[in-house]
Amino acid sequence: MVARRTKEEALATRNRLLDAAELLFQAQGVSQTTLQQIAQQAGATRGAIYWHFKDKADLFNAMMERVILPLETPPKSEAPGGSDDPLAEIEEGMVHALTLMVTDLQVRRVFDIATHKVEYTHDMASVQQRHLDARNACVVDFEKALRLAARRARIKLPIPGAMAAQGMHALIGGLIQNWLLDPTAFDLVPTGRRTFRVYLFGLGFPRTSGGAVPTAQDAETAEA
Repeated sequence: MVARRTKEEALATRNRLLDAAELLFQAQGVSQTTLQQIAQQAGATRGAIYWHFKDKADLFNAMMERVILPLETPPKSEAPGGSDDPLAEIEEGMVHALTLMVTDLQVRRVFDIATHKVEYTHDMASVQQRHLDARNACVVDFEKALRLAARRARIKLPIPGAMAAQGMHALIGGLIQNWLLDPTAFDLVPTGRRTFRVYLFGLGFPRTSGGAVPTAQDAETAEA
């Protein structure tokens, strides 16, 4: 019982430190926030931080791992055999992510920190690498989905698949970052859905009567 209580207390301290880091990182930036300030905010000691985390970068990455951010969730179409509607799955995942950004304050706060409040200095090299790894993995997944969808739709992409995937990633990420600067400027979810579909149309995917990119079932119906 004593060991369990000690473990629970240690976990509670760790979570308080991460909560404090989130609030301070967003309020004053990562580089301007010291470990001592985080400890004081959490009602803990500086030694407690080093008990749980190697350094500020380790603490930052632990904070990031508590949430699943937009553009870090791979589409289902990466599974063996692919998907009947890879673009529809990407759109569904994107809309879910944008909805979380609007409704979940913690997701919004952490994404804001990761994009607007961190400087990639030497001591934050592991944070930069985490960002690059997530970005690269997402772009690869987008490219797989676009190539598969192009084959299913019997079209040829007007630009290389890797380039189209980079553009899609920039479109979604850019919308989120601009929305974070002023959440009252536009409605993130409907804007994201419509611009996503326009982007696909620009790549050569035809629209259905409802304005969306057709699914595999739509293509079979058209051929019948």
